[in-house]
Amino acid sequence: MATYDFLFSSLGLEEWCSEGKSDAPMTMGALLNKSKGTETEETSIWELPFPSMDALNESCAAFPKSRELTKGLEEGFLAIKDSLSVVLDPLTQPLSWFLDGALYGMLNTPWWIVIPVLLGIVLLVTKSWKLVGFVAGSLCLLAFIDYYEYAIQTLAIIFVCAFLCVLFGVPIGIAMSRSDTMQRLTIPVLDMLQTLPPFVYLIPLIFLFSVTESKLYGIAIILYAIVPVIRLTNLGIRLVDKDVIEAANAFGMTSRQKLFQVQIPLALPNIMAGVNQTIMMSLAMVVIASLVSAPGLGVLVLQGIRNLELGVGLVAGLGIVILAVILDRVTKTSLARIDTSQKQ
Repeated sequence: MATYDFLFSSLGLEEWCSEGKSDAPMTMGALLNKSKGTETEETSIWELPFPSMDALNESCAAFPKSRELTKGLEEGFLAIKDSLSVVLDPLTQPLSWFLDGALYGMLNTPWWIVIPVLLGIVLLVTKSWKLVGFVAGSLCLLAFIDYYEYAIQTLAIIFVCAFLCVLFGVPIGIAMSRSDTMQRLTIPVLDMLQTLPPFVYLIPLIFLFSVTESKLYGIAIILYAIVPVIRLTNLGIRLVDKDVIEAANAFGMTSRQKLFQVQIPLALPNIMAGVNQTIMMSLAMVVIASLVSAPGLGVLVLQGIRNLELGVGLVAGLGIVILAVILDRVTKTSLARIDTSQKQ
């Protein structure tokens, strides 16, 4: 007698359970028990298994196993895969163009143009010569050890994905701040995106897109990194002082004028903090995305793991740390400038 036979007997489901019995030969354990005159040994309360799908299946062969659940989910996804691809391919193709264009442009432009342009951007947004010197030294160090090409690939991917995260994330955050219903509907989705392990993002995308397409890793990076900028944009606008909003209403400002002339400027520090976190998360995900052909320093980290090349993995990891410090310092210095200008 199986552990949970009594459950199905009490529900009167013996006939249904017998319909699902297999015609396969009995196991050796079942044959031995039968020869001794017992079906199975009695299970003590201490060893009582949880009534899971597999445990119930032992008592009722018609009851589905857990493998049938996962297999059904897989078959359901594969059944709609072609339809999803027909819809998603045209919508996501521009992402491949942006990524391929950024990679081609930065890799085929001489280093003596790329590095000064990057330093000029750093100076423009930070107004700090000390930080410009740090960035210049870091990039020259990576170039000196022949990691310049990999570092530039990583930066190109981060620039494109972070830009798209801001482009789509800020409007979503603004919509959430202006509608409580929108916020209630969006927060569970953001919670799911933020708590899913990074590798899980890649599983459905591998089935939908070719591994050779740039949009495969681009979508994974955007989904993983877009959450902070949405949350902090929503939070920043909602934290704007109500007295300021009342003053804007007293001046007869329209909703659009209040948004662009009052709320967004006052929420800019929070929005920039979201941008900082989005960039950091993009950098974290671009390393994992090397598993699905994303170029850059992540490829070297993966090579070090696969081939047990300790030096390659450690130096590539150091390069990622250097890029993370550069991006973090630049965005935080820009945020500090914004805070200072608003306090004046």
